[in-house]
Amino acid sequence: AEYAKNMHLFIRDLTTGEEVARFGEGHSFANAIVKGPELSVFASEGNKDWFHSIYRFSSTNLTNWQRELVLAKEPGEALLNVSVCQDDTGYLMAYECNKPVSFCFKFARSQDLSRWEKVPGLIYTGVNHEYSACPVIRYAAPYYYVFYLHAAIPGHKGWVSFMARSRDLAAWELSPFNPILEAGEGEGVNNSDVDLFEWEGRTYLYYATGDQATWGSLRVAQYDGPLRAFFESHFPAGLPVVKTSSVVKTK
Repeated sequence: AEYAKNMHLFIRDLTTGEEVARFGEGHSFANAIVKGPELSVFASEGNKDWFHSIYRFSSTNLTNWQRELVLAKEPGEALLNVSVCQDDTGYLMAYECNKPVSFCFKFARSQDLSRWEKVPGLIYTGVNHEYSACPVIRYAAPYYYVFYLHAAIPGHKGWVSFMARSRDLAAWELSPFNPILEAGEGEGVNNSDVDLFEWEGRTYLYYATGDQATWGSLRVAQYDGPLRAFFESHFPAGLPVVKTSSVVKTK
């Protein structure tokens, strides 16, 4: 119980810096989406035994919150970062898991943000069944785009963020510009935990940096164009792409 009290969710006004809501004690790795007058926040419940299942907090006034279980972990699993977007058929969730690869991400679908069904047979584990953490997913037809964290690679500094795209969540193409984000001066050894949104024709990209152990900070970058243009610019026509699949192979 004491461990859980060290975590909570909060909403801050990006203009004034003022905290306007605090809720969800004992939860972390949050992601939010707005549907009409309602805000839904998805987060993993944590305690001294690490992280467990995914819950939804919903509110229309940022004061009264309803909490419900939306994605239960399987035996031996820990569910961590989560991201939700809207597509042509409803809502799609990408959620981080520690099985079968620590880490990878899986998918779930919903029509109403409340009842979710896991998508069977698909697990994203990168190109070589490798560390693929903290996904953020968006849809710009006909592609789903994902930012995710890749472990250190030769010639680059620490944990780096990759971008990939897919039409069907099964066959994926990696941006030829990967890594998209890499720690610079004063940013420790990681650029991770990306989230992004479009506002007034510009794309704002938030990301975490730090040393993965003792300190971390949140930074923001801006792309002078809409979200679709931002994604498409990372897959220019004519450049070769690395391809991979999230289809689980069965014997």
